Amino acid sequence: MCASIPISSATFGELIGRATELEQSGEFAEAESLLARATQDQPFNETERRGLDFARERLLRIRREYGLTRDDLFNDLQKSVRGLTLREFEQWVRNGRFDSRVIDGVRRFANPSVSNLYFRYPALNARRINPVDSSAEQHACLATAQAIRAASQESGRPMVLPKRLEITMSATVKPGSVAPGTIIRAWLPVPRAYPFQTDFVLLESSSTVLHIADSNSPIRSAYLEQPADDAGSATFRIRYAYTSAGVWFNLDPKNVPPRWQPPSELEPFLRETQHVVFTDTVRNLSRRIIGAEKNPVKRARLLYNWISHHIMYSYAPEYSTITNLTEFCLARGYGDCGMQALLFITMCRLNGIPARWQSGWRLAPGSSNIHDWCEICLPPWGWIPVDPYMGVYATRYTTSLSAKQRRELRDFHFGGLSQYRMIANSDHCKELFPQKTSHRSDNVDFQRGELEAAGHNLYFDKFSYSLTWTEIPGEAPPLTD
Repeated sequence: MCASIPISSATFGELIGRATELEQSGEFAEAESLLARATQDQPFNETERRGLDFARERLLRIRREYGLTRDDLFNDLQKSVRGLTLREFEQWVRNGRFDSRVIDGVRRFANPSVSNLYFRYPALNARRINPVDSSAEQHACLATAQAIRAASQESGRPMVLPKRLEITMSATVKPGSVAPGTIIRAWLPVPRAYPFQTDFVLLESSSTVLHIADSNSPIRSAYLEQPADDAGSATFRIRYAYTSAGVWFNLDPKNVPPRWQPPSELEPFLRETQHVVFTDTVRNLSRRIIGAEKNPVKRARLLYNWISHHIMYSYAPEYSTITNLTEFCLARGYGDCGMQALLFITMCRLNGIPARWQSGWRLAPGSSNIHDWCEICLPPWGWIPVDPYMGVYATRYTTSLSAKQRRELRDFHFGGLSQYRMIANSDHCKELFPQKTSHRSDNVDFQRGELEAAGHNLYFDKFSYSLTWTEIPGEAPPLTD
């Protein structure tokens, strides 16, 4: 379809295709106008109309992700990088050091451009005006991994050292976001059941919890409703406790049965799906990494180690603005934890290793944050955790650790996981229940919560969220086989 063809003669696919072409060429206003006119003029069915509406919403979200002008970015960098000159900055721009997009004739830069500069060019940390000292966290992370591995080796069990954790999570709608008295619907993540994550108990909530998803749901949420107050705001809060054990599997490749084939029930975790696409690029790369290796444990470890050494960390745009997260990560050589996990999942599935998403929160002392990783299924162990981000972190960013300690931390997270996680999801791109009537803020993951009012989504700029936690000493029940 070209712009001169009347909208009335265009199919849904042609309109989406044309809008995508306009977006990629930077003509956002024209794309928005095309989609707006299409929803008014064409008798599309409900599914198509919803698709056109999300295409418009996606353009708005991309605009938010690239909110910095050239001057904004230079001013922010001058406050962060010692001795930065305009000439040096413009050379960095020419060299492509920053994610940027041309939007309606103006080059705009990604909001986390300053932070990402240090991830991608760590030598610049020597010029950082306010350097970040993460040495204590690095050593604490290593100590936790060492303790879990030692306890597992001593006991001969993969799940050890359980902790009883209490979490308070809240989502607060910003004043003026909705009309006073409007009923706001909220979904907040809660722990799903795993052999190493058990005994969930809801302790308190800001209003009645109307529904809690099944304990084995791939996207587990607590659902609440509250009216907005006189300021057009509301705070949703839940407090709960659960037990979480450390995990470490001694993945000896010799223990895999010869000529093993995944059983039929694992077929869903071997196929392509959203963001897991077997492109020629992924096929060729995995062939180079794996070579002639046939053992699935060795194959998976080769893929994990390759990501650890070849992919950098970087804050990413919101997932709903990207059509293929794996491709985004691989094409650039950097990505966030979810992108790294999806790259690993894609290459594992392509090579006959069942793999699936796992995500929630990483409860690191003083720096708890949303986090994504994954699981692979191998005999005789079943589902085992793998955290590609922690492999990248250990290899590239633990500058306070020795080379041996970095390898130890990297290797632990191929089959190991700390107790300090809250896991709400066991797959990606899954639907909440009860289902949202509006578009999800994050249509891939579920960690920060989802809100809507009067059939309209409340995007991340309309609410804030927080999660705090504490360990309850002496209350973790004993592990059972």
